[in-house]
Amino acid sequence: MNRTFFIILISLAGSMLGHAQVGTSHVTKLPASAESDWLLYRSNQPARVQTDKDGHLVLTNGLVSRTFATAPNGATIGLEHLQTGESFLRSVRPEAEIQLNGIPFEVGGLIGQPIHNYLLPEWVASMKANPGAFKLVAHTVENTKARFAWKKREEWMPKDIPWPAPGKELVFSYQLDEEAVRILLERSIADQSRETLFGDSFDTMHNNWKRVESEAHTRNSFINEGKAGEIMALANTAVYAQQPVLPGTRVLLAKINPGTDKGSSWGPGLGLVFSDKVIKLNLRPGNNEIGFFDGQQELRVSGLESGKPVWLRMELGDGQLLASWSYDKSNWQPVGETPLQQDPQGVRIGKMDATGNNSDHSEKGELGRSKIEEFFMLGEIAPSAKAAGLESYQYLLDISVHVHYELYDGLPVFSKWITLENNSEKPVTVNSFTSEILAVTEPESTVDSRDQWMLPNLTIETDYNFGGMTSENVLRSSIEWKPDPQYKTQVNYERTMPVLLEVSPKYGPEQELQPGNSFSSYRVWELLHDSWDRERKGLEHRRMMRSLAPWVTENPILMHVRSADTEAVKKAIDQSSEVGFEMVIMTFGSGFNAEDASVENLDRMKGLADYAHSKGIALGGYSLLASRRVGGGNDVVMPEGMTPRFGNSPCLESEWGHDYFETLYNLYSTTGLDILEHDGSYPGDVCAATDHPGHKGLADSQWNQYRRIAEFYQWARSRGIYLNVPDYYFLAGSNKTGMGYRETNWSLPRAQQEIIERQNIYDGTWTKTPSMGWMFVPLVQYHGGGEAATIEPLKAHLPHYEQRLANLFGAGVQACYRGPQLYDAPETKALVEKWVGFYKVHREVLDADIIHLRRPDGRDWDGILHVNPKGEKKGLLMLYNPLNEEITRTIQVPVYYTGLHEAVLLEDQWGNSQTVAVNRDFSLSVKVTIPERGYRYFVLK
Repeated sequence: MNRTFFIILISLAGSMLGHAQVGTSHVTKLPASAESDWLLYRSNQPARVQTDKDGHLVLTNGLVSRTFATAPNGATIGLEHLQTGESFLRSVRPEAEIQLNGIPFEVGGLIGQPIHNYLLPEWVASMKANPGAFKLVAHTVENTKARFAWKKREEWMPKDIPWPAPGKELVFSYQLDEEAVRILLERSIADQSRETLFGDSFDTMHNNWKRVESEAHTRNSFINEGKAGEIMALANTAVYAQQPVLPGTRVLLAKINPGTDKGSSWGPGLGLVFSDKVIKLNLRPGNNEIGFFDGQQELRVSGLESGKPVWLRMELGDGQLLASWSYDKSNWQPVGETPLQQDPQGVRIGKMDATGNNSDHSEKGELGRSKIEEFFMLGEIAPSAKAAGLESYQYLLDISVHVHYELYDGLPVFSKWITLENNSEKPVTVNSFTSEILAVTEPESTVDSRDQWMLPNLTIETDYNFGGMTSENVLRSSIEWKPDPQYKTQVNYERTMPVLLEVSPKYGPEQELQPGNSFSSYRVWELLHDSWDRERKGLEHRRMMRSLAPWVTENPILMHVRSADTEAVKKAIDQSSEVGFEMVIMTFGSGFNAEDASVENLDRMKGLADYAHSKGIALGGYSLLASRRVGGGNDVVMPEGMTPRFGNSPCLESEWGHDYFETLYNLYSTTGLDILEHDGSYPGDVCAATDHPGHKGLADSQWNQYRRIAEFYQWARSRGIYLNVPDYYFLAGSNKTGMGYRETNWSLPRAQQEIIERQNIYDGTWTKTPSMGWMFVPLVQYHGGGEAATIEPLKAHLPHYEQRLANLFGAGVQACYRGPQLYDAPETKALVEKWVGFYKVHREVLDADIIHLRRPDGRDWDGILHVNPKGEKKGLLMLYNPLNEEITRTIQVPVYYTGLHEAVLLEDQWGNSQTVAVNRDFSLSVKVTIPERGYRYFVLK
């Protein structure tokens, strides 16, 4: 590599929008003030709790704030990014929802907001507490605490990182009061305990009813062939009966047989007439749904069975109307609810139009028959039933719900979770929970429906995430962006914008709490972005992950030895020690068996671990958990229509699952092994079995299985055992997952592997730090490909081997170097030592964030810039030339995130350096010559 080809030109006219000769470098929108940019400077940004001028509590760190009302109940009333001035919250919701012993409750929150586009302070002052909700009784402020123990392996880290992330925890405590228990009683007590004010089984047509029958067809009638309540009508025409609602009515019930009616919006139902609208609950037999029209919009729920009679119920509560349906008048399913500001004037039963009135659709449909079988108006609950009910619910007064919030120093990130304490004398089952409900401002104005919505500018993470290598799996495990049924004034015509964040498991947890016990939900973290720029959002996400899961910065240089035979492993250990590698993994197919609990195996593994430690090497092996069948009744039993995510899987709460984890605990405790590569980790499969010792059935199966594996990972974290897990378990304790690649690509010709490798790294590091994702180097043939794909013999392919080392170490990304040896000749050994040395000299900056300059495409240069504004080396520029000819290019290098905003000491790979000025747009214009199929790198200080 001739140094005469190396030229650097600093251009005062350079621009971040300027072109290289082919392609452009990445353009990043920068904040208004570099001096206040939290990605560069984190001083003077401590989290704190303070009181604002209105007496509200504010959890803030100068970057973001979350504001809480504390009276008449606890509620989030503000969520702001203070540096941009953006308000993320548009509407007040409960702070959580829980279901205990089958009874749903809201926790905190305020009601009475007039519209839900935005929230005004004067509205908050007039809003009320939901009388049936858990009420705020106290709050405390504490320092953040570690979620679990972490034994740091600082020899693999670029620098020490504090654990836990420093900050403040604000805890609100809630309990039910006597009013809430009374309301619960009225809502849940059997309707048989209420006074019957009016009842009709339609043996004849009662005089109270007034019939309304469309003239669209001569057969349209509420009395078909002399049978009262039997409706014969065209599908989309109105035929119903109406009468006044009697004073004191609290519940209205109607049993309706849909028969052969094919209506949807005109399906038979129950309607309440008010002075300004009709509220309607009806069957939609045309599409097997139940519909609820609240006077403005219709909500629909699926599950209606054709031809089966259904009970419809409307309850008039304290300022609220509740609608539900049931097949047996015992197990009621909610359909919807709406505020109630006046008493209804009349009730309608039968086929009404979409708004509950008597118009017909232009397309009338076919004749069909339906039947109103029974109807009741019910009054208050009998006093004797009230007394018995109140006694049965008294234990709920001794349940405490604590809502926890964390905010971290120097990070625009909130965390939230809930805990429950059972201080009663009865067992309590936590059937389900929603630990966060955020009504967030919409990021776009979309009138029509969309296949792919733009989501609000938040990144959401949880420590209940499984089923793949990316954080987006939270959408199928633990969070959901949903339409907001209360947001009736949105621009979207169908009101389906996903602007309501709900954090809740898809199943269960169905956990029983004995008296004196407690329950904790998983945690959610919410990163408030200050920009839509992809690079900046990625930088913010990566900083968040380093702070909340700092073990991901452990980045040991590792080898996958393909044989677990004693001599093969010792050879790998010796070679690794000699060239500076730090870890050896007995790879898949090597013969390592983590499930072999024999004394002979444990003794041999301990001997190998001791030998590795004597050489300064960590040692461990591979174990497959899911994507296999174990038999004996121990595999997951999937509900009808579902299959395991990986085709097959054992249940972690079966007898086999319990034995498997006990074997792992014993293996690592006994032998001193340092790493587990845990393939096919628990992917979230549910299990409907009822005879497994660790779960009762479907509802608690996912929660219990995840808890089983997460507890093991956290135990490993406390012992310093490194975890390679090809699933996104970072926040539960794992160190690394796949950067993102297809294994069969490593059977392609070597030159193609080089480009694809850099593409995988370039693409994977938008959201992962270099240390969070592994790559793969098949030193021997892997998935075929023959000689053209194979590096062995290594000494015969030194240029390719070096390019792979330059790709990986130059990106700060560790690969699984899989084979029997790392070198096969002195020159091969020297090459590996060179790049290991390069990585260790520059480890802190190489493990830092990546700025993406140009994606590899094999057609021209590609490159990345490492940035480390808090380090001595502020940046490292890595450039590659995939062409079979030397190239000279002028490249705009954005140095803003290095923290070097005035001058840069630029040092090339041979140690030549010069000080250059930074342009006003925070860029350098670098003219560089890169040799054919080669690389160049520069250190920025």
